[in-house]
Amino acid sequence: MPEASEARIRPTASFLNHTPVPLAFGTSGLRGLVKDITDLEAYINVKAALRYLLTIGDIPAGSGVVIAGDLRPSTDRIMRACAQAIVDSGCPVENAGKIPTPALICHAISTGRAGVMISGSHIPFDRNGIKLNKSIGEVLKLDEAGITREVERVRAEEYSRTATTSAFDASGMLKRPLDLPPVARAAEEAYVRRYLQSFTCGGLSGLRVLVYQHSAVGRDILPRILREVGAEVVTAGRSETFVSIDTENVTDEQLDRLEEFAIATEANGQPLHAIVSTDGDSDRPLVTAVLPAIEVQPGGRRVRFLPGDLLGIVVAEYLRADAVAVPVSANDAVERRMGERGVSLQKTKIGSPYVISSLDELRRAGTHQRIVGWEANGGFLTGSDIALAAGTMVALPTRDSTLPILGNLFAAAEQRINLATLWGRLPARFGRAGLIDKVPVAVSQAILAHLIPTGDTIEVEFDGVGRVFDRSHPDAVPTALAEPALADWQQRKTTLTRFFTPALGFDDIARINVLDGVRVYFRNGDVAHIRPSGNAPQLRIYANSDSQARADQIVELGLCEPDGILRQLETALT
Repeated sequence: MPEASEARIRPTASFLNHTPVPLAFGTSGLRGLVKDITDLEAYINVKAALRYLLTIGDIPAGSGVVIAGDLRPSTDRIMRACAQAIVDSGCPVENAGKIPTPALICHAISTGRAGVMISGSHIPFDRNGIKLNKSIGEVLKLDEAGITREVERVRAEEYSRTATTSAFDASGMLKRPLDLPPVARAAEEAYVRRYLQSFTCGGLSGLRVLVYQHSAVGRDILPRILREVGAEVVTAGRSETFVSIDTENVTDEQLDRLEEFAIATEANGQPLHAIVSTDGDSDRPLVTAVLPAIEVQPGGRRVRFLPGDLLGIVVAEYLRADAVAVPVSANDAVERRMGERGVSLQKTKIGSPYVISSLDELRRAGTHQRIVGWEANGGFLTGSDIALAAGTMVALPTRDSTLPILGNLFAAAEQRINLATLWGRLPARFGRAGLIDKVPVAVSQAILAHLIPTGDTIEVEFDGVGRVFDRSHPDAVPTALAEPALADWQQRKTTLTRFFTPALGFDDIARINVLDGVRVYFRNGDVAHIRPSGNAPQLRIYANSDSQARADQIVELGLCEPDGILRQLETALT
C-alpha cells in the first residue's frame, strides 16, 4: 500500500470530515487499513471496476456479480458497501457467503460472471482488501490502468454530491446500509465437487489428518473434502478472533503450537500423519508432516513444515505437468527439478497476476497439455484442464490451497510413504525470507536504479574470465554481450560485490536476474534476492542455499541493524 503522503487525494468531497486515503493495487488486489476502507472508498472502487468490465465487454449490462468474504471483523460492512456498488451498477448480487477466494472465482468463471472477494488474505485484522475478478479470471496488471481511470471518474461523481444528495455520511459510511441477499451455497458446493469428482474416493484411507482451523474461511470446507476422500480428520485451534497466518513466514511460535496439537491429538495412542491449514482467505496452504516420535532427534520437533514453493514441486509432479510458471523468487529447487524432468519453466514477476499471464501465454502457444503454476506462498494455479484418476479437473487460474494439500497427501499415500519421506526426495535446497520495514518506496527504487542496467536483458551469466552471457530466454542458446552492455553488467556485479563480500561467506557472482528486484546467484550455490514489497514500504530479502543454516544466515546478514546489507545499500546508494 502506498505511503499516506503519496496517496492523499486532493481535493476531497465537501461533505466528508476527513481526507480519504485511496485503495491501491498491490501484488494481487486492493489492500488498505480498515479505517481507510470506508464504505465510500469500497463503493467507488467496485463501481469503477464493474464499469471497466462493461466497457471492455467482459460482462454484459445487467450481468450478475458474485460476492463473498473472509472472517475478518470488518468484512461484513465492506461486503454491504460493495453490494451497494453492484446494485447501483444495474447488476444483481449473488451472496456466496464466507467461502475461500478460489471457491468464489471458480464459481464466477464457470457462470461467466464477475466476482468481488472481501479479504485481506494473511495480513493483520486491522487491514482488509478487495479482490476483483473478470468473467474469465482474475483482474490482471494490464487491467489496472483502465480500472484506475474509471475510479477517478466515479470518485469525481461521488465527490460532486452534497451532504444531502450523497448516500454517504461525513465519515464516508452508508447512511442506509444495504441488506445482503440470503447466502447461496452454489459456489461452495461447486468447489467441493471440483475435488470429489477428480480425486479418488477413499484414496486417503488410513491417513489421520489434523486441520488447524483458526479463523480461515475454508476451515469447515477443507475437513469436509478430506473426509470425503477417505482421511480420518480431527480439528483443532478454531478461533472466533482473527488469526493472521502468513504461509511465507511461518514462525517458530506457530510451529510450536502445531507441535502441541500433534502431541495432544496422539494422546489416545492413534498416530497423526499430517497437519494442514490455510491462510485467512484459504488460497494459500500450510502443510506439515508429523514424524513418529521415535524418528525425532533430541530437542527436535515432531512437525516438519515444507515451504510453499517446494510443496508446488510435489503437486506439479503428481499432476504430471509439462509446463510450469513460478515467480522468480521461488526456491531454485524448482528450477533444478523441472530441468531434471524436462518440464518447460517460465519465471515471472512476483504476484499471481504475473503467473496467470504466463499460464495464458503457455496455453495460447498450444505446445503443452498440462500447464500449472504456483507461488512461494504455496498457492497453486492450473492453466489447463487436467485429467486425474477419478475425473478431469477444470482449469482454475487463481491461487488455491486445497489442490496443493490434496496433491501432497495423495502423492505420499499412492507411494505408500509418509510426507517426510516424500519431501526428502526433493532437491536439498533451503530457503528463508525477511524484510526491513518503513523503507520509503523512493529509497527502494533508488537502490534498484544503481543495481539494474538499462535495456531488455533480465538475466546474465558471468563465465569468470570476463565474458557475460544473456540468459534472458532459457530455451535459447545464451549469447555473449558486447559493449556497452558488457561493461554495464560488469559494473553492477562490482557494485554488488561491495556488499556481498567473501568476509560474509559469499562466493564470486555467477548470475544476476533483474526480472523483479535483483536476484544474485553465487558460484557456491547461494542465492540472495533483494526486492521492494509490492504493497508496503518494505525492502525484502530472499535466500536459498544448500543448508537451512546458511539460508537463515544470509537473511540475517541482510536484515541486521544498524549495518546489515540492506542498510548498507540504503546508505551507499541513496
